[in-house]
Amino acid sequence: MVHAHREPAAHARLSRRTVVAALGAVASGTLLGVSRAGTASAAAPVLDDPAKKEIAMQLVSSAENSSLDWKAQYKYIEDIGDGRGYTAGIIGFCSGTGDMLDLVQLYTDRKPGNVLAKYLPALRRVDGSDSHDGLDPDFPKDWRKAAQDSAFQQAQNDERDRVYFHPAVTQGRTDGLRALGQFTYYDALVMHGDGDDPTSFRNIRKRALRTAKPPAQGGNETTYLNAFLDARVWAMKQEEAHSDTSRVDTAQRVFLRKGNLDLNTPLDWKVYGDSYHIG
Repeated sequence: MVHAHREPAAHARLSRRTVVAALGAVASGTLLGVSRAGTASAAAPVLDDPAKKEIAMQLVSSAENSSLDWKAQYKYIEDIGDGRGYTAGIIGFCSGTGDMLDLVQLYTDRKPGNVLAKYLPALRRVDGSDSHDGLDPDFPKDWRKAAQDSAFQQAQNDERDRVYFHPAVTQGRTDGLRALGQFTYYDALVMHGDGDDPTSFRNIRKRALRTAKPPAQGGNETTYLNAFLDARVWAMKQEEAHSDTSRVDTAQRVFLRKGNLDLNTPLDWKVYGDSYHIG
């Protein structure tokens, strides 16, 4: 697998750990202003429909890994030089941001004595830094070995859902957004996390709300999503590593301009100049 287009900015989320303990409460509607009112129409499948979720994973993988084959990324691991240590797995778990620690802990809780369990002390030490102390030289090799284990693959799936996918879908439904809007939230959470910094997901959303209202508040869905993507591009441009905004400009904007709010196939888009298609 070649990762020449993998974007370092996709992991610029050092502050996201400040809210991870609360993320488990999303399902009960306690995070990000979630309420049971104002949910999206049930007329069309939303992003947690299996077919739509598969599309979402392929879209993110096109930006993160220059490939639609997201399942090939369980074994992915490298230090991409973004100050977050090792980046690995299907959603870019990072040794420096704590979500890799949470993942390995979950895997170990489910399967004690696994090949990564011995790295838990080191992962605790390097959390918040780009250090490889206690991880080199064998951690990447052992990660790839663990990735052959279906239990580790399931742990990656579950942490992706808990920290990123389910919060995005829940907030999107609360805002009255259909599948495309829920995906824009998911992609933003993957890249920016949901800490307190100005470029976090929650503050991107707040920035959008200054100029437009989501459907649940009586606003127009397309107008609101344009405002959200404007805020997202602003956030990306605050850091040099984020400056290529093609995952918005030549992907999400394309779907929005076509009025494809339900994220229906076929889909054609570009990321970093590369073309992709889902039939």
